[in-house]
Amino acid sequence: MKLFTYWNQLSLRYGRHAVLSVPWFWLLLFFAVPFFILLRISVTDMGEGLDPFAPLIESRNGQVMLHLKLANYVSLFKDTDTGWLQTLYTESYLLSLRYALWTTLLCLLLGYPFAYFLARSQPAVRTLLLLMVMLPFWTSFLLRVYAWKGLLTEQGIINHLLMALGLVQEPVQLLYNDISMLIGMTYVYLPFMVLPLYANLVKLDGRLLEASQDLGATPWETFWLVTVPLSRSGVVAGSMLVFIPCLGEFVIPSLLGGAENLMIGRVVWDEMFSSNNWPRASALAIMMIVGVVMPLAWYNQRVSRKAELESHA
Repeated sequence: MKLFTYWNQLSLRYGRHAVLSVPWFWLLLFFAVPFFILLRISVTDMGEGLDPFAPLIESRNGQVMLHLKLANYVSLFKDTDTGWLQTLYTESYLLSLRYALWTTLLCLLLGYPFAYFLARSQPAVRTLLLLMVMLPFWTSFLLRVYAWKGLLTEQGIINHLLMALGLVQEPVQLLYNDISMLIGMTYVYLPFMVLPLYANLVKLDGRLLEASQDLGATPWETFWLVTVPLSRSGVVAGSMLVFIPCLGEFVIPSLLGGAENLMIGRVVWDEMFSSNNWPRASALAIMMIVGVVMPLAWYNQRVSRKAELESHA
C-alpha cells in the first residue's frame, strides 16, 4: 500500500513536469532556437560568411575581438542621403502598420455583428454558420487571393456588374491599390476575428442582459454598457490574431498590391532573395518581432496588474 502511494506521488510529480515539458520543448525548438539564429545572422558581416554558430567573441594575439556588425540595424533607420527615419524600411514598416490597423478595424466592424448573431442564433443554424466561417480554410490561401485578383480586374465580374447596373460607364481601377489590398486582407483574416468573438459572446450570461432590460436600459444601451465590455477579451484576442499576421503579410501585397504598396514582408523577401543580404533581412525580421512583442508584453503586464488589484480589492 505504501509502495502504491509512493508510486502515485512520484507519478504526479514527474508526470506534471513531463506534460509541461512538451510545450516548452516545442517553443524552444521552433521559436527560441530560430530566433537566436536569426539574431546571430543580423549582426554578421557579409564578408565573413553567414555561419550562425561562429563565435561572437574571439581572442587573437592576446586581443579580444568582438564580431558584431550593428550597421545592419543602423541602416534600417538612417540613410546617407535622406537622413534618419527617411529610409525605405521605416516607410514600408509604417505602411504595414497602417494596412494592419485598417484591416483589423474593418474585420472588427464586420466580424462583431456576425459573431453576435452567430452566438444568439439557434443551435442548428449556428452549426451551419460556423461551417460557413470555417469553409474558406478548406481552400488554398493562394487560390483565394488569386480569386480576388480575377474578381477585381478591369474585365472581372465586379466591373461587369457595375457597368450592367449603370453605376459606371467604363471599368474602374480596383486592382493594385489600397482598395484591393484592404479587400483581400479583410477577406482572408475575417474568420480570425469572428471565431474568438464568437467563443466569447456565446458564453455571455443572458441573465445580465435581462437584468439590464429590467433596470430600464434600451437594447442599444444594453449592448454598449453590458455586451461590449464583457466581450473585451474576445475583441483583444481577435485583434491580435488579425493585426500580427497582417503586419508581415507577403502574399496579398504581392498579388493585389501595386508598386507603391510595398509592405515590410515584401521588403524582407527582397533583401533576402533578391539582394541576397541575409543580415539586413534578419535585422528587419528582428525589429518586426520586437515591434510586436513589446506592446503585447506591456498589455499583458497591464492586464495582470489590473487583475491582481481587483483580486485584492
